[in-house]
Amino acid sequence: MNAFNRLLTSAAIGLAVSVASFAAYAETPANMLVLANRIDDITTLDPAESFEFAGSDVSRNIYGRLVNFDPMDLDAGYQPDLAESWVVSEDGKSITFTMREGVSFHSGNPVRAEDAEFSLQRAVILNKTPSFILTQFGFTAENVADTIKAEGNTLTITTDKKYATSFVLNCLTAVIGGIVDKELVMANEVDGDMGNTWLKTNSAGSGAYKLVGWKPNESVTLESNPDFYLGAPAMERVIVRHVQESATQRLLLERGDIDVARNLNPEDIAGAREAEGIAIDDELRGRLMYISVNQKHPELSKPQVRQAIKYLVDYEGMQNSFLNGQYTIHQNFLPRTYLGSVDENPFSLNIEKAKELLAEAGAGEFEIEVGVREAQERIEITQSLQNTFAQAGITLNITVGTAKQILSRYRARELDMYMGAWGPDYPDPHTNAGTFAFNPDNSDEAGATGLLAWRNSWDTDGLTEKTAAAVVEGDRDVRAGMYQEIQAEFREVAPFTVMFQKIEQTGRAENVQNLNLGGAITSVSYWPVTK
Repeated sequence: MNAFNRLLTSAAIGLAVSVASFAAYAETPANMLVLANRIDDITTLDPAESFEFAGSDVSRNIYGRLVNFDPMDLDAGYQPDLAESWVVSEDGKSITFTMREGVSFHSGNPVRAEDAEFSLQRAVILNKTPSFILTQFGFTAENVADTIKAEGNTLTITTDKKYATSFVLNCLTAVIGGIVDKELVMANEVDGDMGNTWLKTNSAGSGAYKLVGWKPNESVTLESNPDFYLGAPAMERVIVRHVQESATQRLLLERGDIDVARNLNPEDIAGAREAEGIAIDDELRGRLMYISVNQKHPELSKPQVRQAIKYLVDYEGMQNSFLNGQYTIHQNFLPRTYLGSVDENPFSLNIEKAKELLAEAGAGEFEIEVGVREAQERIEITQSLQNTFAQAGITLNITVGTAKQILSRYRARELDMYMGAWGPDYPDPHTNAGTFAFNPDNSDEAGATGLLAWRNSWDTDGLTEKTAAAVVEGDRDVRAGMYQEIQAEFREVAPFTVMFQKIEQTGRAENVQNLNLGGAITSVSYWPVTK
């Protein structure tokens, strides 16, 4: 048997084993929701630290927030959640929340203003990757005792200056805004970590579900909270299984072993449409697919080289083939549907134009390393880039790894080039402007941050100041125009090439109803689901 046949045989055996392992879940129970999804990007389930797609899905269902979204009416924007109401001070810098009465954590402890105070203070003090979502308002470990304060049944937060109230509240809908059970968390504190080690693999929320178990690269199991203040969920158990291959997800869905398949490629979507009892949902999401290049690299830091790269992407070829129906060309950092979003896509594959720009930069042939997560469509995108880049004399050496491996190197500024995805953290334009086009401290000493501009060692060429001005603009229309201008400049000068916006196509058993993936503004909600 030659090597190729051995490879095919091994793949077939692996597929059979994968399917067999799910056989026990055929015809899932009426009170259980079973999903297949790629969840290998989960590194922690602590809401003060979690910053990846699959982790956001888990957090959305475990933790209540001061304000949140109604999955059945996303267009309504943020709504009261653990806070039943709020008032804004005359100077616009303080917001006082009144907590909802009668809500309990999964432990049975009551949800108090003191828990909200602890949760937000804790997120600032721990200073994990997503902490910038809160610290951008001037909160620091040194001042949170005074700027985030509980009194009785109210919590008051005071920002460093006046911002649009909607901007502040939108930020509080992020994962980092999850309210944790102070007593339970601190009972599990180790060496002053404020419960961080424990919360990586446990939960302390008040939401519709509580965590039963997380097995990395294998599964997440949630159990319903019968005392959820909005009513006990119909799905008493939710199991999310890590299934990497699209073909395996489709087979499991068609067999009835799972209820939902979230990572079907266009070929398997087409096949699943023909299967009895299967529905296909299309939902525009906020996720963007992009590439970026490290500005510490002597060639990649040249403006003409950055520009040339934008002409070395076969946008239409990918959109119309292996990304068909699942991504749409989008070359701007604000997703469609966001305030200030634009639909201008000026770049297309143009090898000769790229060669001219490279020659103008004095860039000869060179090699760079590109890091990519081991996900099918991302690897295919990177292989397409490898082909088109080579036509202009740039050799892409592809490094494939787990999400954790690749993201760790990206966050440490170690990759020449990164190919990956970015999703908004809250439904306000600053969520993306504040990371793609904002970088107030580009030094290595600034330490790893959640800012994409920093990860690529880019000082933003003046866009940091323009982004800072846009976020405090009170007039909605003026603010939208500011973001449109920032994006126009960004397209031309940034070391980022935004390529596509996600259209999530989900295979779903027809009897599953009210599954909302969160649109472009939030994550999936399981509690409205019925069968």
